[in-house]
Amino acid sequence: MSLTHHQVENSLADVHESVDTTQPRKGWRRVLAYIGPAYLVSVGYMDPGNWATDLQGGARFGYQLIWVLLMSNLMALLLQGLSARLGIVRRKDLAQANREVYPPLVNFCLYILAEVAIAACDLAEVLGMALGIHLLTGLPLIWGVGITVLDTLVLLWLQNYGIRKLEAFIIGLVAIIGLSFLIEIFLAKPHLPSVFKGFAPSMLHDESLYIAIGIIGATVMPHNLYLHSALVQTRKIKWDINGIKRAIKYNLIDSTIALNAAFLVNAAILVLAASVFFTTGNTQVARIEDAHELLKPLLGSKVAPILFAVALIAAGQSSTVTGTLAGQIVMEGYIRLRINPWLRRLLTRLIAIIPAMLTILLYGDAKIDDLLILSQVILSVQLGFAVIPLIHFVSDKRSMGAFAIKPLTKIAAWLVAAALVFLNVKMVAEQSLAVFNSSGMFVWKAVIIIAAALFIWLFIMMTFLPVVQRRNQLKLSKLHGDIPSLQNLEVKTSTKIGVALDFSENDKVLIAHAVSQGNKMATYVLLHVVESVSAKFLGEESDDDETRKDMERLKTYAAELTQMGYSVEYELGYRNRTGEIVRIVKEYNVDLLVMGGHRHTGIKDYLFGETIEAVRHEVLIPVLIVNV
Repeated sequence: MSLTHHQVENSLADVHESVDTTQPRKGWRRVLAYIGPAYLVSVGYMDPGNWATDLQGGARFGYQLIWVLLMSNLMALLLQGLSARLGIVRRKDLAQANREVYPPLVNFCLYILAEVAIAACDLAEVLGMALGIHLLTGLPLIWGVGITVLDTLVLLWLQNYGIRKLEAFIIGLVAIIGLSFLIEIFLAKPHLPSVFKGFAPSMLHDESLYIAIGIIGATVMPHNLYLHSALVQTRKIKWDINGIKRAIKYNLIDSTIALNAAFLVNAAILVLAASVFFTTGNTQVARIEDAHELLKPLLGSKVAPILFAVALIAAGQSSTVTGTLAGQIVMEGYIRLRINPWLRRLLTRLIAIIPAMLTILLYGDAKIDDLLILSQVILSVQLGFAVIPLIHFVSDKRSMGAFAIKPLTKIAAWLVAAALVFLNVKMVAEQSLAVFNSSGMFVWKAVIIIAAALFIWLFIMMTFLPVVQRRNQLKLSKLHGDIPSLQNLEVKTSTKIGVALDFSENDKVLIAHAVSQGNKMATYVLLHVVESVSAKFLGEESDDDETRKDMERLKTYAAELTQMGYSVEYELGYRNRTGEIVRIVKEYNVDLLVMGGHRHTGIKDYLFGETIEAVRHEVLIPVLIVNV
């Protein structure tokens, strides 16, 4: 496989290939050069939205949903691995790859869905950070929401120090979250046999299905697939087979460590909620704030609620950084719009703050956790629109070459996509049926019908268009055969050139083109077909005025060309125009025929005859058509 690296527009151009992995390193130093991108991705798997779904799952259903977390983590490992592979091999992020394949309208819809997913994720980060600040300091929640605008300054400050410093900052926040929950679990002392039992799959119904889909949406996040395919391009790699294999290998190690760390954090939150709340009968603890308040009396420790709040702030702050990067990737990839990062961050944050503030003002703090769950369900509903194109791209042998995924991986990926789509369709259908079964609500019913039609259209286009395109390309390649080599472009020199004359002002043009092909090295055969009544009946025996004049004209042309130094022969044909031209060509061993194309259309084709097409199919030599 030969590889060529052509990249006009780089993902995250400011940090593209800013980390050089081509320098000789040994042992862990070689691995550490690649470590980082997956940690930025992993913070999206432990953001405040995950907290809300994990807490509700653990408090209401005990350890029952641990297997959902495990399955979600396995899905995340597979899909993030595919995302990294796309970025490493093609040096394009998912948004750029979509823009190349799908038509503008489909791309615009996918862009809008990606932006909605990022806004939903940012909403969870806003609410989580605001809750953390409120729990730690006692500030009103709405003040905490306002303070979250200032984290834009943190992002701007970090970006000045490059991608490695940003990764180090994120890894530090992840360590704070992990350490906090390690201590929390130690204090909670969960019943380990019950924990292990939770890894066994069980049936999901109604509310447990809703929470489970929220967990999946919070774990396998659509914008993370865009993010990972761009972040791996911050590493400069050797652009050969071994260099790409090495990058894929070490990024897989990076993803495995980072995402398993995220899984342990999520499992810790769910186990904490199950062991502290579910086992004590506090199954209605659905709010992060309630969980924080109950940790101290139930665990008997003042440290537990403080660690809880600190970890929540760290989760919100780390996720907000990666959300901004994902937004930049999506905007630049789909619509080629590049704006200052601080403006992009501010716009995204304002979009998230507005629904948060409206919810607090209208419903108070009680609905915040419901809003968090809803944000994760929104993410889950849009997963298919990121996952399906990704699978198409990494399966394409034309663009991925030897690095296209193997059949088993492809089957696993499509099974994951099918499971995600099925669960989301089931959940949305159940929620929609509740609306349709209620009286009134005509506006909402109309909105649901229109939205469903749009989603079905987009899903069909997104899923089947790449398949149709590949089949058409395959048919085209089979039709035309293999691409020939262009090394030997020699053409055999024509030694005998026939010129079919119509005895009009066009003769000069035809003869000029003929002599330009062979110059004085070839012999020219001038031919004309007599079509008088006498010629049609008598053939060569015809001696009417037209036949004599036609022969005289041929002799005149021949004499004049001979005087110029050309070798000339001539022949008259009779009766059938096409048949006589073919006969003369074969008798004189003509190896190139020049004919005039008179551009007849419509009924004139029948009046004058389609001579050129008929002759072209009867002779095996090149035919030069001169429009006259």
